Amino acid sequence: MEITLALIKPHVLRNTYAMQQIRALISQNFTVLDQKEVCITKELSERFYAEHKGKFFYHRLTSFMNSGPCYALILQSEACIQKWRSLLGPTKVFRAVYSDPNCIRALYGLSDTRNACHGSDSEASALREISILFPEFDAAVGSRQAKRKT
Repeated sequence: MEITLALIKPHVLRNTYAMQQIRALISQNFTVLDQKEVCITKELSERFYAEHKGKFFYHRLTSFMNSGPCYALILQSEACIQKWRSLLGPTKVFRAVYSDPNCIRALYGLSDTRNACHGSDSEASALREISILFPEFDAAVGSRQAKRKT
C-alpha cells in the first residue's frame, strides 16, 4: 500500500459544496490515515515548496498558501499517488477544463496557483511533504506517534 499527501488549498476549504464533493471522492477511493486543518505560515510554505524557489511563480504560490487555512490529509491505497493525481487532473486549470472537465481542478480550480489541491508527485515527495505537515506521523507504522522528549 502506498501513501500520499493531499492538500486542499484555502479557496476550496472555504467552499462547503466543493469540500463535500472532494471528501466523497476521497472516502470512495482511499483510506484516510490522518487529517487536519492547518494554517500554513510563510516559513512552512517556503519549506514545503522549496524545490520551486527561484521559479517565477514561487512568491505567488507561497503567498497564496498562507492566505488562509488549508486541509491536509494522508491518504492510503494501492497506487495512491497516481490515483489522487488522476482525480486532481492536470496542474494547469485551463488544460483540466478541456481535457478532464470532471476532475477536481477543472471543477474547483481558479488559476494555476489556485488549482484547488496539491498532490505529491512521487513517494519521496510524499514522505517529505507529510513530514513537514504531519511531523508526528510515522510513515513506517502508518500512524501518529507521540513525540518523545530527549
